[in-house]
Amino acid sequence: MNFICIKTMLVAAAAMVSLSSFSQDLLARQAPIDRKLKSVDSLALQRQIRAEQAAYPAFSLYPSWNTEYAHVYGRNTIVPETFTFDLRGFCMPTPSRKITSPFGPRWRRMHNGLDIKVEIGDTIRAAFEGKVRVVKYEAKGYGNYIVIRHNNGLETVYGHLSKQLVEPDQVVKAGEIIGLGGNTGHSTGSHLHFETRFLGIAINPALMFDFPHQDVVADSYTFRKSEDRMGSTAFASAKSNDVERIIKYHKVHRGDTLSKVAKVRGVSVSKLCELNGLTKRAKLKPGQVLRCS
Repeated sequence: MNFICIKTMLVAAAAMVSLSSFSQDLLARQAPIDRKLKSVDSLALQRQIRAEQAAYPAFSLYPSWNTEYAHVYGRNTIVPETFTFDLRGFCMPTPSRKITSPFGPRWRRMHNGLDIKVEIGDTIRAAFEGKVRVVKYEAKGYGNYIVIRHNNGLETVYGHLSKQLVEPDQVVKAGEIIGLGGNTGHSTGSHLHFETRFLGIAINPALMFDFPHQDVVADSYTFRKSEDRMGSTAFASAKSNDVERIIKYHKVHRGDTLSKVAKVRGVSVSKLCELNGLTKRAKLKPGQVLRCS
């Protein structure tokens, strides 16, 4: 009787060992399959994310895609503390170098962009690649205007156009013609009203675009939520006489020297060195950004 019990126990133990080995073997064979499935799922997810990003530029930043209104971001919009915009691959919206009205307070209200002198019918181009969000007319404001959301996180606004040559949801490349200069809406003469915005917050375009020199100020620009909007948009108020002065910048080009930059910008070499923490013997590097006022 004891022998039968012992034999039964041995058979059961052998079965358990065999089952355990089979289970381990099954798990071992299943592991590569699981990895493959995870890989497939990951690729599918990546494809979906890429599709969404292509459909809606800066998809991870913006809460919505609205083709009816330029300003749709309220106080509940989540704005990151800092964000760096890649300004490479840009195109100047117009070859015009003349700024007729800067960013800042004007006529007891805020002027949220730059006014650049253009004639009616002049070509206006997309500043960066992206997707057209709004193509509308606003009689008491922008006139015929276009809003484009770009892959780098910026939105650009082009106002007072005589004609719009794109449609909402149209994908555009940097430099692609989007409209013609005009004098529509609340305007006292033909010009391009150009804005750069981030999640609805207006940023001085002069911090990024150097219209007089037809270039970007630098290859990137870092937005900081904590900064005062006037301070971060390169404006300072001279409280003694309430005169606004624009803080000017210069992007160094090959061959530039301190004396050459000082002459072009109308500032002394000593002042240029003081503003930028340089010595008079400092050598400038192409792409370096200097404060000039």
